[in-house]
Amino acid sequence: MTHFPYVGSGPYCYSNSFSMVFGAEAPSTAVIETATGGPFGMQLIGGTLPFFDPYGWTPEEGFDKALATLGWSSTTVRAADADEALSLLRKSLVDGPVWAGPVDMGLLRHQPGMTGPMGADHYVVVIEVDDERVLMHDPHGFPYATLPLQDFLEAWRIEKVDYGKPFTMRTGFTRFAEVSEVDAIRESIPTAVHWLSMRGGADMPPGSLGNGAAAEALADLVEAGKHPHDHLVHFAVRVGARRIADAATCLARVGLTEASRITDEQARLIGSMQHPLVVGDLKKAADALRALAPTYDELLSALPDPPQC
Repeated sequence: MTHFPYVGSGPYCYSNSFSMVFGAEAPSTAVIETATGGPFGMQLIGGTLPFFDPYGWTPEEGFDKALATLGWSSTTVRAADADEALSLLRKSLVDGPVWAGPVDMGLLRHQPGMTGPMGADHYVVVIEVDDERVLMHDPHGFPYATLPLQDFLEAWRIEKVDYGKPFTMRTGFTRFAEVSEVDAIRESIPTAVHWLSMRGGADMPPGSLGNGAAAEALADLVEAGKHPHDHLVHFAVRVGARRIADAATCLARVGLTEASRITDEQARLIGSMQHPLVVGDLKKAADALRALAPTYDELLSALPDPPQC
């Protein structure tokens, strides 16, 4: 079984946004994603909402560590209200595009079918703002998208997104060290081990599960028809299979052949769920999840232990 890297569209909003603001010196999005720790684990939040990312992890949990690993820094700016956010955004744009998020994707009304808040987190790069509209690169497939200013501010308020703070932006992206992609991947391995070991998640809701237990429990939900169908087929399976396939590519680049093989197997199993879930073959999707469950412990065993301080 040979790992074959994926290149194409998909919900990779923060990695693509980081790549845009890094500019010509940007590492690949596969390396950015791997550096966040996002590919290493699974969580079932509250026992019902699945993500193929680590237990207790959110994108914001991985950003600062990933930037430092890649040799970059930025300044995080948060505003107390919409007026302050707009003022800070205008000032920041003098020095170049601004990375903004999370925002609520359901309020990005330039995207077809988005008519109200849905709690789905998203990240964009703001290019210009005037008294009427925001001009942005939306990495969900909408370059140079415009949005009425008030709609953007409403989305940026993230009233239904369950992590992060409203009106958050990052500016002043600076490369402080030249770090090769291979070195960045190597430096990311302790982060992978940390998350795969389920050392985070102290504030997780009751009933939350991680890794193999999450996969087994989700399999039961799928088989009973009690799974969040739209969330899985439109987002979680797509991004899960991609980020884990990217991790397999990265692990192979640093010689972690067995770990790469296991992550490739994980990506294949997650990706194989898409068609069964869409057509209603729930047993086949559940079988894939049950096959996925033991791979998390296998992957942890295949990764090298972090150096002791």
